[in-house]
Amino acid sequence: MTQAKLETEVSKYMSYVLRHAPEAAGLTLDAEGWVSFDELEKALMSKYDVSRADIIEIVENNPKKRFTLTDNRIRANQGHSVEVDLALNPVEPPAVLFHGTSLTNWQSIEREGLQKMQRHHVHLSADVETAKIVATRRKGEYLILRVDAARMFSEGHSFFVSDNGVWLAESVPVQYLSPDAGTP
Repeated sequence: MTQAKLETEVSKYMSYVLRHAPEAAGLTLDAEGWVSFDELEKALMSKYDVSRADIIEIVENNPKKRFTLTDNRIRANQGHSVEVDLALNPVEPPAVLFHGTSLTNWQSIEREGLQKMQRHHVHLSADVETAKIVATRRKGEYLILRVDAARMFSEGHSFFVSDNGVWLAESVPVQYLSPDAGTP
């Protein structure tokens, strides 16, 4: 296995255990999603041929900045399906946010808005380019949705921003959504 492929596999496994199934690696997340880095390191070293330095490099070089490592504790920044409280404070969002999705999802989004599904929040981007990157990872044709975040916020909806800059909301009701004119 190439080094790049190993790093990708380890990163995906870290996302899996820190967001969805800590028990798969024998880990227990605290209420805010943190786990001892030493414990994660042991779990990863028993499964992969990696060192502590390799794991730290994976965390630091992850292009999506999916993890926060501090004081020998690590957690995923967002995207959890297990119950955690990321202890994020509500903040005023930019006037407009974006969401990339599969075109096949548009009919249900048009009826129900954006729902968090099995996750804790709907993930939003501050710029179209990031939303496009997310959208192109979906199957088939994609759609970029424009979110009227200023109006949502002024009407009492809360927004949060994770450590890696992803904007989060409980949901985005349909009245705040429109297809972005820049969608292919």
